[in-house]
Amino acid sequence: MTKKGQALSVLIVSTLAFTVCFMVWMMFGVIGIPIKKALDLNATQFGLLMATPVLTGSLIRVPLGIWTDRYGGRIVMTILMALTVPAIWMMSYATAYWHFLVIGLFVGLAGGSFSVGTPYVARWFPRNQQGFAMGVYGAGNSGAAVNKFIAPALVVAFGWTMVPQVYAVIMLGTVVLFWFLSYSDPKHLVSSDVKFRDQLKSLKDPKVLKYCQYYSIVFGGYVALSLWMVQYYVGEFGLDIRTAALLAACFSLPGGVLRAAGGWMSDKWGAHSVTWWVLWVSWICLFLLSYPQFDFTVATVNGPKTFHIGLNVYVFTALMFILGIAFAFGKASVFKYISDDYPTNIGTISGIVGLAGGLGGFVLPIMFGALMDLTGIRSSAFMLMYGVVWVSLIWMYWTEVRRSELMGKNATPFSLQN
Repeated sequence: MTKKGQALSVLIVSTLAFTVCFMVWMMFGVIGIPIKKALDLNATQFGLLMATPVLTGSLIRVPLGIWTDRYGGRIVMTILMALTVPAIWMMSYATAYWHFLVIGLFVGLAGGSFSVGTPYVARWFPRNQQGFAMGVYGAGNSGAAVNKFIAPALVVAFGWTMVPQVYAVIMLGTVVLFWFLSYSDPKHLVSSDVKFRDQLKSLKDPKVLKYCQYYSIVFGGYVALSLWMVQYYVGEFGLDIRTAALLAACFSLPGGVLRAAGGWMSDKWGAHSVTWWVLWVSWICLFLLSYPQFDFTVATVNGPKTFHIGLNVYVFTALMFILGIAFAFGKASVFKYISDDYPTNIGTISGIVGLAGGLGGFVLPIMFGALMDLTGIRSSAFMLMYGVVWVSLIWMYWTEVRRSELMGKNATPFSLQN
């Protein structure tokens, strides 16, 4: 097979593998609802249950990125997926809260696949196509939406315990398929004389920290909301689990699939321009989503009159759909920054930035639950994320926008930037 054919095969099978891994990683977003009811969990405990797999998948991203640079994505991805199969199957036999937390830590290894596939795929393509290639691979985030299509049907038909059993079989089949359809290229490996501590020196780079902040909202927020939205629809709008999952997929699906479009836009217009507009669109959507359902009374000439203000399910879903698109573009543009600034160290940097995004996906659901227990307001989750976006906007303005010709008299028109 030609080099171009190998590159295409690697991209397709890696994207498939990442989709399955993400589907498994987001499993608690659906099966967590009957588990919560069975164990009588409060919102904070429920948030921790959903976030536990995200923790492991986040913490392992840095070493996985380094090992991918050192040993190659094919072997690392195969071993990683194979290790998750027993834990996924065992999930169906868990009965106590601590069982789910412990097993969830091992299932969470699947989430580390992003830091393996990103550098693995990127190195098969020329630099001017890396943003698109990484965007296509990142479209595997749509596994969150796939989970919302498959898991509710299995829960309703057979009970929640069938979900991890089916997912374990799917993961095992994916391991076999990936091994036979992927390839290795020794030229993609980092020289063996590069030391572990040398690769971690990038942690001192302020640009890496900034990209971590951006990714904590576009990816961390995507993961957190993908986990949180099914139960949000059930509680806020009184929907059944299948309808709730279908509407929640209106956020998860574009948030994954359109990442490839974000990669193409980043290649064409630059990571900075795309990220800047992504943050502003996210800010507007989260501002509107933050408002809770409320009534207020006005003293009119005819006496007191009460008005109700709040988003209905249709407007809410439309805003979530737009937010999902923005996050998809933002996830791709952040990694375009990385491929532009660190072309020889993509694995390590993507691992570090992916760690930050994953930790955002771990911390946010717990904070969502804690805020809901504290205030009793479901939309407090969006209030929190609105504040996080503010931090990113301010940071980007002071470090990039104020220094950019985009804002000056010599600014290049947006449509003509390269």
